[in-house]
Order: sequence, then C-alpha cells, then structure tokens
Amino acid sequence: MASPVRVWLNRTYAENVFFMDQLRRNPADRAVEIHATHGDPDSPVLAAADTADLEPEGLSPAGYVEFALAQCARRGIDVFVPRLHQAAIVAHRAEFEAAGTALLAPSPEAVALFGDKVTAYEAVRAIGVPVPPWWRVRTAEELVLAVEELEAGGHRACFKPASGAGGVGFRMVTRDPFSLAHLNGFPSPSVPLPLVLQALRAAEEPVDWLVMPRLEQPEVSVDCLTGPDNRVRLAVGRTKNGRRRGFTLHERWLAPARLIAEAFGLHHLSNVQFRMYGDRPVLMDVNTRPAGGLHQLALCGLNVPWAAVRLALGDDPGELEPPFLGQDYAVVSGPRPLLPPSLPHRLPDLPAPVPSPEPARPAATAQAPATSAPAGLT
Repeated sequence: MASPVRVWLNRTYAENVFFMDQLRRNPADRAVEIHATHGDPDSPVLAAADTADLEPEGLSPAGYVEFALAQCARRGIDVFVPRLHQAAIVAHRAEFEAAGTALLAPSPEAVALFGDKVTAYEAVRAIGVPVPPWWRVRTAEELVLAVEELEAGGHRACFKPASGAGGVGFRMVTRDPFSLAHLNGFPSPSVPLPLVLQALRAAEEPVDWLVMPRLEQPEVSVDCLTGPDNRVRLAVGRTKNGRRRGFTLHERWLAPARLIAEAFGLHHLSNVQFRMYGDRPVLMDVNTRPAGGLHQLALCGLNVPWAAVRLALGDDPGELEPPFLGQDYAVVSGPRPLLPPSLPHRLPDLPAPVPSPEPARPAATAQAPATSAPAGLT
C-alpha cells in the first residue's frame, strides 16, 4: 500500500479548505495528510488540516525560508504549496528538493516578474497579449495627470498597488465631492479625487500605484496547470458577471493565458485574469499561485489540486480536458469548524475537529459555489 502523500499549505486563504477537501477525495484514492500553518489561530485552514502549527511573527523572508525548511524536515513534507514569502521560497528550491520536498510553485523568474504589475504588463505586451493603458504613479501630481488623460478619453480612472494580490488597495476615482452619499449603504471602492490627493501630499513616503481605466465585465479567470517543461496541461476559464459565475473554453481567453504560462515559466498552478477594454479582452492580473476559486472546477468534473500534486511529484497527469462544463452558479458563504479557543501558542498535532451542531463560538466562513456538492460544504 502506498504511503500517504504529505502536503503543506502555509499562510493561505480560507477558501483553500476546499483545495484540501479535493486532495483527500482524489480519484486515485491515495491517502493524503495535510499540514497547515497560519498566523491566525482561528483560520479554518488550520482546523481542516491533519496537523497544524502557528507561524512565528516578524520573520524576514530569509528567516521564513529557514522556518519552512525546518517544517518540511519535521513533518516529512512531500509537496509544499507556498503562498506567504513565495519569492524567497522558490529561490531555495534546490534546498527543499534536497530535503525531499517538491515545491508546487513557479520558477523564481516568473514569481519575480509577476510580483510587479508594471514590469509584468510590459513583458506580456511584448509577446503580443493585449493590456490596458496604464501609468505608474508615485506622487499627487502624477496621479492628476493620469486621471485627466483617462477622463479625456472617456474612461473612469482607478488605481491599485503596483505589487500585491487580490483586490487589496483597489479604488475607483470619482469627481463627486464627499457627502452622505458615500456614507449610505455599504462601503464603496469609489473615493473622491481631492481626498486621495490630500492623503498623498500628507504622506511621508511616495506610493507605488498602477493607474488605469476601469475595465468592464465579464471577468474571466483562467486556471492553468503547467509542467516544468513549460507545456500547459490544463486551461479552463471561470467567468464572472455580477453574481453569475460560469465556465468557458473559448480561445479568446484561453489562448493568451496559455501563451503567458508557457512563455514565462508559470509552472504548476497559476491564474490569469482578463477583463474587457472596449470590445476586446485585456490582461488584468497574473497570480503565481492557486486561485481561491480553483475548487469550483469540480463542477466541471475536474480535481485540479490532485493533478497538480501528481505533477509536482513527477507523475505527469498528461493533457487534461473537462469532461463537461458545469452550469452557471453563484457563490455563497457557509460555516466551517474552528479549533478550540484555548490553545497554546504552538498548536499540537490535532485531527480536524468534528463539526458540532451547536459550536461553542462563531464559525469562520469560506466561499463555495451554491450548486457545488463537491466543494466540501455539508
């Protein structure tokens, strides 16, 4: 009988409880043991793992690499899926391999390139993938010039950090004065230009923002699985238009995603996001990690986390095609159990707790497709 595959996810998103669920329900019926670490003791990822540790705070990237190598040796990790300090970790791939741990992450060059959105846009445009117009902004004066040029072309300006993940720091610029309209209802990503300029001029250090036009829906996230030979094994698009989600295999989305993954060494799991600029798709962002919504491809009959682990271990799954495209769906929240609140700073090895009908404390929530039985909510 084959020994269990030992997989480690370091500080990651709550949605990756579903990534873990799919590894355990793999079609090979191979035993999988999951180790998780996080800085938040109430992360549902810790509760879903077979073993868990709290991560030390305040480590430099180099210090975190030492911590990670020690974790791999102590826990006998076969496959490490790094999110936190990914760039530092992949730079030490040979040391992890020497310890018997495969990294489920792209090449150091790819991680460095896509860590900065401006250099990424320049590189992607050079290979023929359309990108939106952009300005790199560090001062209030540069922001005004970029916003005025975008507005002169009939576009609404928005900005986000030149480096960063997800929607952190994304704002849309408005000329409307600050009023009660901004305080009614739910918080809005729109912010009046004078307030932004005031904050910039009062800041002690310059910012590093990417200013660009607000791109329109649909948003399409293409999940890619790419081998160390730079050949894509899987590419499936997940569409988002308001609340409605779905899937696509249209080449207008998949072809540029494959080109990016193969040209820049986006090995293992990556996610390439597009939106509309006028009547054509343009690149919005590239994630050098598994997307939080990767598990939604279960609605197309795919277990992508397991295929990625196989590939990381040298067991090539070959070309993968979804046997069908799942129906459109919506994403809703659901409860996940947490570890008991009275834990020491260092978490012991604990099995995932059994959900209780009357939990002692409120449960954290993670996202799952409303129609997805395979997503792990019961």
